[in-house]
Amino acid sequence: MKRLLVLVSLVCIGPGMAADGDAILEKHCATCHEINGPAAQSVEELWQRQGPDLFYAGSKYKREWLSNWLVKPRRIRSAGYLFFQHIKPGDKRDIVDASGLRPHPALSPAEAESVTTALMALKAKPGEIKAGDFKGGSIAIGFGEMVFDKFNGCMACHEIEPGYGGLSGPEVYTVARRLQEDYLVSFIRNPQAWNPKTPMPNKHTAEPNIQKIVQYLVALAKEDWDDTK
Repeated sequence: MKRLLVLVSLVCIGPGMAADGDAILEKHCATCHEINGPAAQSVEELWQRQGPDLFYAGSKYKREWLSNWLVKPRRIRSAGYLFFQHIKPGDKRDIVDASGLRPHPALSPAEAESVTTALMALKAKPGEIKAGDFKGGSIAIGFGEMVFDKFNGCMACHEIEPGYGGLSGPEVYTVARRLQEDYLVSFIRNPQAWNPKTPMPNKHTAEPNIQKIVQYLVALAKEDWDDTK
């Protein structure tokens, strides 16, 4: 029987292991991610989570990005999944304490493709999502940033470019490469429908402005960001 190497509580999946996506999810990914649901129903339960829920991954992520990221994972949340667990006082303000942040295990291309197939089959929809929720269209970056930041204050938690913006949430300059546009519309419309205890506030954003925000995120993702480092 093949042996697993466990180092600093990380499971390293070697190239010799069978690329069975469902088996990898159950044996390894479920350590940090909820793959069967439901979302956390209490703050205490949320604090036990080490990564985002995956039981609706097929309704959330874009397949190409997911398979590439699993081969070469890169942190998209500077302060980790639960930011308040990884901050410390700085000279002027709180700063990220990276000492407790663990790298995500990398998979071989074959394993990543198999896991991606398994993840894309997870279509549970705790929040309402409809094909075509995102109406398309485009927006000027400058105007989109005004809607995103000045009108809605989203930059307080999210970086809109490397080193510019808040760190308590995931970066958004690559979010439209990662996430499906219809999911983004649904999540912005009602974050708590997807995760009752998410720190993301429901700002009751008007539908036209939700469309503008997602247009802005799509435009940002087209910029020349290197999201492989």
